[in-house]
Amino acid sequence: MSKVFTVFGATGNQGGSVIRAVLADPVLSKEYKLRGVTRDVSKPAAQALIAQGVEVVKAAAPAVKGAHSVFLVTNFWESMSDKTEMAQGKAVTDACKAAGVEHLIFSSLIDVSHASGGRLSHVTHFDGKARIEQYIRGSGIRCTFVQPGLFMSGFLGFIRKQDDGSLAWAMPEGVKPDQAQLPLFDAAADTGIFVKAALRSTSDGKVIRAATDYYTPARIVAEFEQAAGKEVAYREVPHEAFKSSLPPAAAQELLENMLLFQDPGYYAGAGLEDSLALLGHDKPTTWKAYVEENKAKWD
Repeated sequence: MSKVFTVFGATGNQGGSVIRAVLADPVLSKEYKLRGVTRDVSKPAAQALIAQGVEVVKAAAPAVKGAHSVFLVTNFWESMSDKTEMAQGKAVTDACKAAGVEHLIFSSLIDVSHASGGRLSHVTHFDGKARIEQYIRGSGIRCTFVQPGLFMSGFLGFIRKQDDGSLAWAMPEGVKPDQAQLPLFDAAADTGIFVKAALRSTSDGKVIRAATDYYTPARIVAEFEQAAGKEVAYREVPHEAFKSSLPPAAAQELLENMLLFQDPGYYAGAGLEDSLALLGHDKPTTWKAYVEENKAKWD
């Protein structure tokens, strides 16, 4: 009998990628029966999952009942509140504990406040997930943490068309084009292959860093120009000018998020080699390939 694998955010970037990857895997698709969790089971994306044989449910507690493994992703930007996000993470963890779930896989991030010695204390969409991770580690459930890198899709907003038709990428002063290290990640395509590695893992408390490679801004620009055939001007702008182009509620958060790439680093200096070695034959999307596939979006 197949083991139930519950996937939260089933119609989103990360959860949807997990479901597609497991369905396409000849071994895991037989080992696990998929149960997707989404807020609206009537929307087309949810109905499409049902058509593929995925059980789709709404409520959290019933969603984990009888599940062997669970993939949990929380969305800070939905509420803009780390307290709300942490409450959600703790509620699902408690439900998993009560239901006897054997393996909880959480989409986590580092504690930036701690890693920066308090210098970057407003990156709450990282810190809240780090606190959920800490709570899960203390729950007694076997756990794995997949830490997604910087979404490649974010560059649809970073690299912007200017009034004269040219393309420019503005970053805060101090994020040096030949020094900052950005671990790039195609969330929609590749979350699933890293979670597959987590499913196959028998360890407890393992951290898997989900990124293709570390890229400097200079390399990002160079490969973009090669793949898209368009030039990009990289600019360092004063911190207040950078913040002025952002929604006020998120401006300081996103400023510090960008400064993180320079120091202490997105993963606080940790390498990617061990995580990439877990993928086996699966290969994550390169930045150049992503641009080639999406270059029309910058027209």
